[in-house]
Amino acid sequence: MLDIAFIRNNPEKVKDGIRKKRMKMDIDELLEVDEKTRSLRTEVENLRAERNRISKDIPKLRGEEKDKAVEIVRSIKDGLAEKEPELKLLEDRFEQLMLLVPNPPMDEVPDGDSDDDNILVRTFGEPTQFDFTPKDHLELAESLDILDMPRAVKFAGARMYVLKNEGALLEFALFKYALDTLYSRGFQPMIVPQLVRREAMIGTGFFPLGEEDTFFVEKDDLYLIGTAEVSLVSFHMDEILQEKDLPKRYCGYSTCFRREAGSYGRDTRGFYRLHQFNKVEQVTICVNDPEISRSEHFRLLGNAETIMQGLGLPYRVALACGAEIGQGQVLKHEIETWMPSRGKYSETHSCSTLHEFQARRLKIRWRGSDNKTQYCHTLNNTAVASPRILIPILENFQNSDGSVTIPEVLRPLMNGMERIEPKKR
Repeated sequence: MLDIAFIRNNPEKVKDGIRKKRMKMDIDELLEVDEKTRSLRTEVENLRAERNRISKDIPKLRGEEKDKAVEIVRSIKDGLAEKEPELKLLEDRFEQLMLLVPNPPMDEVPDGDSDDDNILVRTFGEPTQFDFTPKDHLELAESLDILDMPRAVKFAGARMYVLKNEGALLEFALFKYALDTLYSRGFQPMIVPQLVRREAMIGTGFFPLGEEDTFFVEKDDLYLIGTAEVSLVSFHMDEILQEKDLPKRYCGYSTCFRREAGSYGRDTRGFYRLHQFNKVEQVTICVNDPEISRSEHFRLLGNAETIMQGLGLPYRVALACGAEIGQGQVLKHEIETWMPSRGKYSETHSCSTLHEFQARRLKIRWRGSDNKTQYCHTLNNTAVASPRILIPILENFQNSDGSVTIPEVLRPLMNGMERIEPKKR
C-alpha cells in the first residue's frame, strides 16, 4: 500500500507506474473518493463535537433554553444518522481502492509487455550440449523410478505428483544445501505456518489481486500460502522493531499451494507448473533507506546465484520489465535456468524489492535513535523451489545410459551417492 499523501502529490508518477506495469486502476476515482471522504469526515467530526458540547451543557440548563438545546442535539443526531453511514461507505471504498494501487517501479525497470522484454544482466555457464538424444525430465524421472504422477492424480487430482526413492532424497538434499548456505550467511532458518489468516494475505499484497490463485479452507477461514514469504513477512506484523535489530534476515521452508488460475493448458507436462511444491524462501526486513534495501536486494540475488553455481547449473539473470513485476514490487530480477527439453532458459527464482508496500499494510515499523517510527522495507527471493529445479538438474546432468549424475555439493547429503541409475523393469 502506498502513502495516500504520496499519491495526492504525485498522481502522474503513480499513473505512469500503472501503465508501466500494464495494470488497471483509476487514480482519479481514488483521489475523488479521498477528497469526499476527508470532507465528510471533517463534517461528521464537527457535528459530533458540537453534539457532545451541547449535551454536556444540557444538565445545567432550564426551561425553554434546555428545550432548545435538546432539540439542537436531536437535530444533530438525525444529521449524523444520515451522514455516518455515508462516511462508512466512502471509507470502505477508499480502502478497497487503496489496496489496488500498484507500487510505481523504479526508473531502471524497462518498459515491456512480456518476459521477452526483460533485459539480460549476465549468464553463468553455457546451454548443455549432448552427443546423444536427451530425454526430458518426465521421461528421466519415470525411468529412474523417482516419480509417480498417475497414482497421485488418481487420489489427489490434476497437477499433483509423488516424489519417491532417490527423487525424495534429492529434494531433501537440495533444501538442506540451500538452508546450510543461507545459515552460513547469517539468515535465520524458520519452518512456518502454511495456513494463514486473510490479514496476512492482504498484508503481503497477495490479496485482493491474487485471490483467485489461492486455496481457501472455508470452514476455518484460512488460506494456504503460495510462498513462505507470506508467513516470514507477517511474522512481524503490528510490531515496532529497533534499528539495532535490523536488518532481519530469514530463510523459511514451507510447502506451497497455488491454484494456477489462468494457466490452463500451459506447462501441463511434468514439474514446471503444479498445485503443490516445496520451497526455501529468503526474506529481509530492513530500514526504509533505498540504498540499504538495494544492497539487500543484491545480497538475496547473490545468495541464490551461489546456490545455483554450487549446483553447476547454467543460468542467466534478467532484469524484469514493467509488465513482469507484481503490484507491490519496485524492482525484480529473475534467475532463469537452462532447461534442455524446453530449449530455453526458464524462471526458477524471483528476487523482489517492495520498499514500504508490505510494511504499510502489515504495520511493520522501526524506531531509530531519534525515537521516531517509520515503515520498514521488505524484500524476498527464492533460494530453491522443488520440483521445478529438478527439471534442469535431471535434464542437464543426464547421461547416455539413462542415469543422472548428482551435483557434487549434494552427494554428502545423499549418503555419498554419485548417480541415480535407471531401474530395470
